[in-house]
Amino acid sequence: MKKLFTSESVTEGHPDKLSDYISDSILDEYLKQDSKSRVACETLCGKNLIIVSGEITSKANVDIEDVVRKSIKDIGFNDENTGIDYKKCKVIVNISKQSEDIALGVDNSYESKLKENIEKSEGAGDQGMVFGYATNETDAYLPLPIYLAHKLSKRLADVRKNNQISYLMPDGKVQVTVEYEGDRPKRIDTIVVSAQHKENIDIEVLKFDIKDKVINNVINKDLLDRNTKYFINPTGKFVIGGPLGDTGLTGRKIIVDTYGGLCRHGGGAFSGKDATKVDRSGAYMARFIAKNIVANRLASKCEIQISYVIGVAKPVSIFVDTFGTGIMNDDEIVKIINNNFKLTPREVINKLDLEKPIYKKTTNYGHFGRNEFSWEKIINLKI
Repeated sequence: MKKLFTSESVTEGHPDKLSDYISDSILDEYLKQDSKSRVACETLCGKNLIIVSGEITSKANVDIEDVVRKSIKDIGFNDENTGIDYKKCKVIVNISKQSEDIALGVDNSYESKLKENIEKSEGAGDQGMVFGYATNETDAYLPLPIYLAHKLSKRLADVRKNNQISYLMPDGKVQVTVEYEGDRPKRIDTIVVSAQHKENIDIEVLKFDIKDKVINNVINKDLLDRNTKYFINPTGKFVIGGPLGDTGLTGRKIIVDTYGGLCRHGGGAFSGKDATKVDRSGAYMARFIAKNIVANRLASKCEIQISYVIGVAKPVSIFVDTFGTGIMNDDEIVKIINNNFKLTPREVINKLDLEKPIYKKTTNYGHFGRNEFSWEKIINLKI
């Protein structure tokens, strides 16, 4: 049976991604000075305006406004014509400390209070469930639609930065529709690229350049055929972009950040949160586990749910679905997970080395499928 599935990605100049990047850059600056910093930082960006709000408890001394301006410059918004000028934009900072009520459970878990553990342990920073997913349909153990969408959006940014397409601007969106036959990808049905550009650019030149320097550089020709459809800047004009075209907000691209919709999502965003927040660390661990279930050939694809309770160290449930592709039943895989992985917040943080300032590198082009990160490492499981 044939079916179509679509995923999207956005460039680093998309207003939501600008917000994510600012939040994660602030997090990194705190972690550089104090690895135990507790950070929950949200950013809103609009026309020449950045608002940063949240809760931060740390020994670090960070000039948040300076971090904001440097982050905007990093992305390429360097004058008012781009929608926001890093030198002149207004920056409002509204930061308080982490709630003492939340800190009670994070600093000293429910289990510690019951003296179940000899050593003091940390509890989860919030309740919630997280999902991890992996499939063997790509070398990155990601679904093909999101894998290709990220590669295209990354390439779109690269050709702007290296002046291969000199008239491009930071904002952009990509969408890829893959035709599946059964559970395996067969061909690309549709590619959509919307690229912000300077005024008075010939749209036909842009379409040719995007096809030639972006799409043909990234996509394997074996996945394309005469029926593949291309929509390049389908409105015909995309000059107004970034925060001038749309308000950006931290945490609004959670499907772009994860698996492109081919997996359930717990709802919690990643950016701006330190690793005591299981929305982030738990999701990274769930991906680490799912990827290793597939990489160890226990299943062709695997989805994992882990759920936590605020102030409690141990997860209250682990759920596995291998969609009928496992070499054993899912209950047996849960036992393998319990024998190979420690899942309290502190054990996850230590295993994945999550107290380092690594987070602004995660912001764009997906948190998963990139071997530079610890949660993408493949290990040998004890069966």
